[in-house]
Amino acid sequence: LFAFDTVNKQLSPTPGEEPKIPIPSSLVAGACAGVSSTLLTYPLELVKTRLTIEKNMYDGILDAFLKILQKEGPGELYRGLAPSLIGVIPYAATNYFAYDTLRKVYRKVLKEEKIGNIETLLIGSLAGAISSSATFPLEVARKQMQVGALNGRQVYKNVFHALSSILKQEGIHGLYKGLGPSCMKLVPAAGISFMCYEACKRILVDKDEEM
Repeated sequence: LFAFDTVNKQLSPTPGEEPKIPIPSSLVAGACAGVSSTLLTYPLELVKTRLTIEKNMYDGILDAFLKILQKEGPGELYRGLAPSLIGVIPYAATNYFAYDTLRKVYRKVLKEEKIGNIETLLIGSLAGAISSSATFPLEVARKQMQVGALNGRQVYKNVFHALSSILKQEGIHGLYKGLGPSCMKLVPAAGISFMCYEACKRILVDKDEEM
């Protein structure tokens, strides 16, 4: 959210100014936000996946980190990063763009400048549902690549190999396996994040500007 707000402010034109870029600023800002957060937190995401899949191999997060570093090297902490970045760019871009667009539509249709917390929650949840559904196959490929080195599992060369292999073996259904549970987590999470963000922004930023 910090990265999105920072980039969006830099790219958004002031009233009467020509657009700085030929595409919506929220689209680019969303992609930048997704990339920056992924690069910073990816090792934790991989460790979380390993702890879920290989429950008996590690005694905790720190133990998992150390064993992965010792046995497989630092590069293993970023296994599957490419499909993750490929997935997060359209996901984050779609998520933030959908959120920004839905807010503008809400203001235009209802002719209300201020949007309440409940409305923000619903708009953010809808934006999360749109982005999750649109990019879920890339999330499936990322998870498959993260655990691809485990015994008895296929190791995929890249995201396109993973997608084509899953499609060939399991069909379209395989690319959307787990979409329901994922949406149950991501949709309310997106709504709550945006609601808290806007509420805190009103309290911390708007009040300061008024003063």
